[in-house]
Amino acid sequence: MRPLTTKDHSRDSAGLTYVYPVISRRSGGLSVGINLNPNNACNWRCVYCQVPNLTRGAAPDIDAERLGGELRALLNQILTGDFYHRFQIPPEQRAIKDIAISGNGEPTSCKTLDRIVELIGTVCDEFGLLGQIKLVLITNGSLVHKPIVQAALKRWSELGGEVWFKVDSATVEGILRINQVNLTPGSVHRNLEICARLCPTWIQTCLFSFDGESPSEAERRAYLDFLADLKHRDVPIQGVLLYGLARPSMQEQAPRLSALPGEELDAIADRIRALGFSVKVTR
Repeated sequence: MRPLTTKDHSRDSAGLTYVYPVISRRSGGLSVGINLNPNNACNWRCVYCQVPNLTRGAAPDIDAERLGGELRALLNQILTGDFYHRFQIPPEQRAIKDIAISGNGEPTSCKTLDRIVELIGTVCDEFGLLGQIKLVLITNGSLVHKPIVQAALKRWSELGGEVWFKVDSATVEGILRINQVNLTPGSVHRNLEICARLCPTWIQTCLFSFDGESPSEAERRAYLDFLADLKHRDVPIQGVLLYGLARPSMQEQAPRLSALPGEELDAIADRIRALGFSVKVTR
């Protein structure tokens, strides 16, 4: 077994189909991932995405029985077995921080998302983890308008879960360049508001240099105006997760991307805090 590190978020580290352990920078330790897109399919194609052979599409049919079995087996290894020794995890990181629905594509494209959420809740209850660890759904938010997604979000909230909702840009041009989809900031705003009123929601934003250039002042101002409007409308956003590049992109734009200096991330975070938002910065 190769050691788990923040530099490697391989989905097959445990040799399973749907469940994988990672050491997460943003979670601050061990995160148990649920990959609902083992087909590497997503309706977006973010330039910084670390998924190899990414294709446009949706999640496949999910074998819920297998997913449940894998999750139970991995949790049992972590809680009672030699998991930490086999993956060479240092003592200070030997605790589950969260279970995260994430993976190799947009998880809310799963046709049975509501049942998967219920299954995760059942397994967590069996292991006494409900209320003890975080439950996180990481999403680009583009399918929040669908009834099945809204039902899943409501149940996720009841289980104590939260959402990390991707907003990398608040301009049409920026969304197209970074996420490679044609969306208006208005549609992102509407879905974000729906999501935040159904389940505790954090905005997650990846910042980086493109062709050696940092986000322009026009991009920064549009993003800040987007946040200010959320505040004005009393949309209950928990805060902003601001993070930079840590692992190499597997997309064709990879050579054009580079990490922002830490002081630049901090400066942007300060401008967000000035609007009244909590901000967590991960370099």
